[in-house]
Amino acid sequence: MPFENSGSINIWAEKCRKQNIVLHSDNGAPMKSLTMQEKMYDPGVISSRSRPRVSNDNPYSESLFRTVKYCPRWPSEGFNCLDGARKWVKGFVYWYNNEHRHSRIKFVTPNQRHQGLDVKILESRKNLYQQKRNEHPERWSREAKNWEPEGAVELNPEQNKVAA
Repeated sequence: MPFENSGSINIWAEKCRKQNIVLHSDNGAPMKSLTMQEKMYDPGVISSRSRPRVSNDNPYSESLFRTVKYCPRWPSEGFNCLDGARKWVKGFVYWYNNEHRHSRIKFVTPNQRHQGLDVKILESRKNLYQQKRNEHPERWSREAKNWEPEGAVELNPEQNKVAA
């Protein structure tokens, strides 16, 4: 699948065309270019950019970049060609969304959360922890872990409250 089409295909697959999808990025020239802006215009994607010299404007993107940077699967010798890099990124994205359990969303994968499967998974974990705690209370010195599903996860929620 060509890189240029991947964003539009996902927007179509998720049935969210023209629904105020926001693409947040840095202030780099590629993201501000007219070509990129035109690509975003047709499917209705809104551009959002970080403030200058602020490295944590989008903590979710920063977390993703850190995960990529320290991923043990990262090839130590780099990539031999563009297709090799694209293949690696495609595999990484699959792993990140389907296998990597995220601490911020209670150790479920993004796809489990997106599909609503996290509620059942977390309830099962909660029950298992309670069962084991009842069987061996001497092993537990603190409260049981909170396995309640996370509520809405927002970027800069303090700004959303001010705007409301």
